[in-house]
Amino acid sequence: MTPSNAETAETIKAGFLASVPFVRTLGLRFEELEPGRCVMRLPEEPAHHNHIGGPHAGAMFTLAESASGAIILSTFGDQLDRAVPLPTTATSTYEKIAMGEMTAEARLGRPREEVVAELDAGGRPEFPVEVELRTADGTVTGHVTVVWTLKPDRKGE
Repeated sequence: MTPSNAETAETIKAGFLASVPFVRTLGLRFEELEPGRCVMRLPEEPAHHNHIGGPHAGAMFTLAESASGAIILSTFGDQLDRAVPLPTTATSTYEKIAMGEMTAEARLGRPREEVVAELDAGGRPEFPVEVELRTADGTVTGHVTVVWTLKPDRKGE
């Protein structure tokens, strides 16, 4: 798989939406996807609201975590025959009240080459994906950091 190919990005988007039912339940949509960066949107939906009428923190976390996971597929898709991607930790900060439609912009926090080199050397690389949460008008309402690992698949050894 060539992660930078636009056709591959569309395949990744379709596969992601098909294989993660909760993403479909929330109606998350891809806005942009490329190696190392993903933008996803959570629509304004009363069923997603919290007690003050904005998106529930769980829905916003799912938006952020989903954007981080899509980066794994777009950036490391060619490594998944030998490693299993797993989130290890996640931290969230909610800095302003969020209302309406939300956007998550996720960025890989470590160069792909570094991560793959560590995997090639027999390691289990860890790397952060930093996610910024914004309202439709661009107001930053929070941040999520998801630390991922590529666990070598040693079934054949």
